[in-house]
Amino acid sequence: MSRPERLYALDHLGLPQGFQPSRASSLKLAETLDADSIVVGSFQTDGTAIVAEARLVDVPHLRMGDAVTSRGEMRNLATVLDSLAWKLTRQMEPGFSVPEETFVAAGSGMRLDAFEQYIRGIMEPDQQERLRHLKQAVALSPNLSPAWMALGREDYSGQKYEEAATAFAKVGGNGVGENGPDALEAGFYGGLSLLFSGDYPRAEESFARVAKALPLPAVVNNEGVALSRRGKDASALFRQAVAGDPTAADYHFNLAVSLKRKGDVSDAMTELGQCLRLRPNDGEADDLQVAWKAQAGAQSAAQGSAAADPLERIVRNFDAVAFRQAAQMMDQVETSRLAALGPHERATRLAAQAKDFLDRGLLLEAERGFQSAIAADGKVAEAHAGLAELRERTGDSASARKEATTALELLPSVSAYLVMARLDLAAGRTDQAAAETEAALGIEPKNQQAVALQKRIETQTGHK
Repeated sequence: MSRPERLYALDHLGLPQGFQPSRASSLKLAETLDADSIVVGSFQTDGTAIVAEARLVDVPHLRMGDAVTSRGEMRNLATVLDSLAWKLTRQMEPGFSVPEETFVAAGSGMRLDAFEQYIRGIMEPDQQERLRHLKQAVALSPNLSPAWMALGREDYSGQKYEEAATAFAKVGGNGVGENGPDALEAGFYGGLSLLFSGDYPRAEESFARVAKALPLPAVVNNEGVALSRRGKDASALFRQAVAGDPTAADYHFNLAVSLKRKGDVSDAMTELGQCLRLRPNDGEADDLQVAWKAQAGAQSAAQGSAAADPLERIVRNFDAVAFRQAAQMMDQVETSRLAALGPHERATRLAAQAKDFLDRGLLLEAERGFQSAIAADGKVAEAHAGLAELRERTGDSASARKEATTALELLPSVSAYLVMARLDLAAGRTDQAAAETEAALGIEPKNQQAVALQKRIETQTGHK
């Protein structure tokens, strides 16, 4: 559950945001949110070290799991919490196959001081203080997506739309839908910020990227609004929004205005009528219907003035639940599509997806992808080579060497040779590292990583 959802539950129960719940209150909150499980626990610290303990509570059955513990230095708080989260995840899902090293490494880039500023930034009651802390957080850690998201929300609520668009664009780092749970919401509100600041081309691009990942009616509608603001016909997009949600009066209103603008009066009147059937007390739509009928009675549609016609309506609220449900449905569709493929083709495609995740730094997603690929067909070299690179990044040299060796036995590749070369160089085996780098260059002579590694080896050994 997201923080806004938890705050909603507190408000619904008449509790302040800073309320520290007992276990009984936690269960009540969980029931309000319809949550299956909650985490309860405690921590102890002497200022330099911390010991954290947590338990899972099965809400429907009122059953408490065994305690799990994580300990470490306060300066490594993120690692302590990630380790605790991994242990809780294994308790919830015993078949969870991601190693603890990968799970912890996925969050290793977070600076503790930046995380502290972010937490202060979302909890301060004063808006100026929230802004001050959030700006410090992103200054300390420019890749801290949750802080950028919170800063974007603050700027958006303060109608600082250009600043909000800049902040939302930083969420995820690599574009909408590519990184992190907030990326789609950031794309949606980033599009709104650009729309309200008058940057219609970029607003259209932002909504289009979100729609490519999740083509929900609200997103498609706003993409149409941005296109319309540029003086172009957006009827096709408004039709798509209407088809996605025929019960939304505003989508029919927008389609009516768009159709009228391009001279399709008959269909425009039909859509406007549907808008009023869905929302009989829509004063603007009612006045517009009267005006259009008067125009049609007085002169031909071709001579009628469109100057009095209103602009299409914007959907201003992000429905997180709808987005989450749609994302889950699309994941299920993709899973079904992959299941229909043969084992080798399925493994190849999964390995390619996982490599894309790995290249963008999404270690958990990459781990799951490579594991699934190997489960489908253990003889796909790309999956073992990718897993070798992942193991190397998380510091598991033995597993990295094992996976790279398997990959090379199946099909020699640049990535597998380079993993072996880097591992051998780190272990002081420069001759082997040089030979493996040479083998990589034999496959791809202009590979930049291989060329750079070769120069590094030459520098260390003092000869070419």
